[in-house]
Amino acid sequence: MNIKAISEVLSAVKDYLFPYEKISKKFSKINSEGDLAIFIKEKSAFVTQSTLYGYLKTRMGLKQNLMFTDDIFVDSVNKAKWNIFSEAVTDLTFFSISLLNKKYNIDNLDPNKIYETILENEILNGLPKDMCGKYKAKFKEKLNDFDIKEYSSNNPFNNSCNALFHWAPIADELKELDKEVVINSIKNKWMLVVADLEKIPVNLK
Repeated sequence: MNIKAISEVLSAVKDYLFPYEKISKKFSKINSEGDLAIFIKEKSAFVTQSTLYGYLKTRMGLKQNLMFTDDIFVDSVNKAKWNIFSEAVTDLTFFSISLLNKKYNIDNLDPNKIYETILENEILNGLPKDMCGKYKAKFKEKLNDFDIKEYSSNNPFNNSCNALFHWAPIADELKELDKEVVINSIKNKWMLVVADLEKIPVNLK
């Protein structure tokens, strides 16, 4: 396989994870609950794509072309993608609402409506309906313990960090060796998202 072909394979694999999103979209403002939902969805997709793809690329190298020839592997990548994404949306929904309450004293947002809207819209993009239902139920359970004042300061992205480690379709013995690096990689991506949210003008009152 020549360099050009290798490059095309890697690019295709990266686009495969979330081909419908332009992950690099810039947000200039958040003026509505709908704007916030879009921010949460796209940033969650960014974190999921960049960390899962990065891990697969590192561990598999040129064998990534198996994604296009091995149905079992394709299924496992899809399963991982949607599970990680669903947890990422959970984390970022809670974090955003907590941060905006702390920073702007905003308390009129509906986290469950935001979360359910995001996941239901993703069914058209391939999120399995049963998985959507499972995570909506899990979100409602977590909402019972949600502390809007403290969530953003108390390991807010722990669930999605663990989801990347758990769901990535890599052999368990290799994942154990990679655990610290994998967890740090997704934490670093979340730091970028937090920095973005801190900078964006918000007018939701």
